[in-house]
Amino acid sequence: MNPEQPDGLRRALLALLPMLVITEDSSAQDAVQSQPQNYRVAFENDKLRVLDNNGRPGMGVCGDGMHSHPAHLTVLLSTGKVRIKTPDGKVQVHGDVPVGAVSWSDGETHEVENISGSNIRLLLIEFKSTRG
Repeated sequence: MNPEQPDGLRRALLALLPMLVITEDSSAQDAVQSQPQNYRVAFENDKLRVLDNNGRPGMGVCGDGMHSHPAHLTVLLSTGKVRIKTPDGKVQVHGDVPVGAVSWSDGETHEVENISGSNIRLLLIEFKSTRG
């Protein structure tokens, strides 16, 4: 399976879904509401929401300024370089992450700036509460 191929990536993501039981983080902001120019809802049902994000150079990658996300899975659709600042003042620079890379976050607050010369595109997959 080649994760750079759309079908291979889709199969890999679907294989992960049964293993995850996540609850919503009510403190996180809704990215589509706070940054509609960069986000679109690619898919949504009662279990999850997939957000397609396109971050322009010099702009926030996944939100404006310091912002929060609920627990989510991130899938990179393009490469790029970002500067990440956390509320405690730490700064990290990340770059050269391959297309198709997948990462998990339990929820976070940060500021992420696109410091590459091109758009950075990614999918944020938010899992809705399974408790009802």
